[in-house]
Amino acid sequence: MKITWLGHSAFRIETGKAKILLDPFLNHNASFAGQDIKDVSSGITHILLTHGHGDHVGDTVALAKETGAVVLANADLAAWLGSKGVERIEMGNTGGTITFGGFSATFTNALHSSAQITEDGVSHALGNANGMMLHFDDEASIFAMGDTDIFSDMGLINELHQPDIGFVPVGDRFTMGGAVAALACQRYFSFKTAIPCHFGTFPIIDQTADKFIDGMEGSKTQVKALKPAESLSI
Repeated sequence: MKITWLGHSAFRIETGKAKILLDPFLNHNASFAGQDIKDVSSGITHILLTHGHGDHVGDTVALAKETGAVVLANADLAAWLGSKGVERIEMGNTGGTITFGGFSATFTNALHSSAQITEDGVSHALGNANGMMLHFDDEASIFAMGDTDIFSDMGLINELHQPDIGFVPVGDRFTMGGAVAALACQRYFSFKTAIPCHFGTFPIIDQTADKFIDGMEGSKTQVKALKPAESLSI
């Protein structure tokens, strides 16, 4: 498995059977600057969305049309994407699991919002915010927390799914900050590897993952604070 952080909460995940983009906010993502959209979207089979905010939906519509990738989103967001011309859509909702060739995705809870104000000035209610639990055939499992604060039922998510890798939002203001994110990881999860995200993109959120890294000191979890475009092979 190869995991590439594309900046903010956008990731590319490559396995033997699937090439996935998660929350592909690429254009207008300051952390994505210098990367090539065609390169990172090459060969993608699936686009997975945790919620409807513009910094997560990002370039989904254009990428889905260009690549023919299957888009997975909550039911409200999926319906909205369909109205924008996205044809290959799978929809689900909190607690539901969708099985694809080579992996499955389960929608988990997240404490956040999901509406989007589009260019026409209209606010669209796009379902609930979610995390995304990914189980792969013969590969490490990944829990993408999405945008969230800490909550005690994270322990139940860990009990049910025992994820190996966590994509953890640490930027504060719109998600939990680094110190609280570290508490969430240490109290509720047994990640082998934690990858911080949702930082450094906008001036009003934390610019580094330092608070998270400091908070994870002494943990058995290996923290991999990737640079944008940097990859990790598992």
